[in-house]
Amino acid sequence: MLYLVGLGLGDAKDITVKGLEAVRRCGRVYLEAYTSLLTVGKDALEEFYGKELILADREMVEQEADSILKEADVCDVAFLVVGDPFGATTHSDLVLRAVKLGIPYKVIHNASILNAVGCCGLQLYNFGETVSIVFWTDTWKPESFFDKIEKNRQNGMHTLCLLDIKVKEQSLENLMKGRKIYEPPRYMSVNQAAEQLLAIIENRRLQGAEPEITEDTICVGLARVGAPDQKIASGPLSQMATVELGGPLHSLVVTGTMHPLELEMLKLFPVDSSSFENDAFQRTT
Repeated sequence: MLYLVGLGLGDAKDITVKGLEAVRRCGRVYLEAYTSLLTVGKDALEEFYGKELILADREMVEQEADSILKEADVCDVAFLVVGDPFGATTHSDLVLRAVKLGIPYKVIHNASILNAVGCCGLQLYNFGETVSIVFWTDTWKPESFFDKIEKNRQNGMHTLCLLDIKVKEQSLENLMKGRKIYEPPRYMSVNQAAEQLLAIIENRRLQGAEPEITEDTICVGLARVGAPDQKIASGPLSQMATVELGGPLHSLVVTGTMHPLELEMLKLFPVDSSSFENDAFQRTT
């Protein structure tokens, strides 16, 4: 059996009882280590689970998946994912590979940012398409995620923005030369994401457009959701560009039309007392 086990969002104890039971009876246990991270390290997980964990980076999961599934038809193998097993589409590929090999699988779900984002007070059924905001480079500055946020907002929907993670990435030079030298891990912060959104707004205006999203659009920054030091900050996009929420992981929500109850909840987490003077009162129903 192949078990895909969600670990939740906080620390080692966020695993479900069912998930922990599965992990403890497995012969091999892999820890997916590139789409997210917990607030504790591999050692803390191993101590609590009573199992040695094999780190599975992007290269292993995407190019060497057969090694994960090896002998899973005769013994139990667990694949651990921070959040929920299907919070990242890459894990569907592992399931499809298992099915083709005749290996049965079982999914043990857990909380992910896709539902835990409700902690800020915005109602989950008012969210539209989730988007990913990627790190820009000097030569690559995509804006497609902005178009999706605009579409959601035009429909009155909130947008959960998942912020970029760079783990075990190679520089272009090392990649071209085939050198297995990796860059230090990088995790996008709320203020970095906000700065990119503000730059796109400025670009669109220079092109003669007036974007649906402006500096006054109410947004919510979230950091380390599910951890004891979780932080939430709400206010205009302009304030999100300067807010400091500490270490990773961060997420950003761009609001759509808000119910008065949602607005009252966001007022529990203001960046400062001026956070709700403009845009929020104009987009409630």
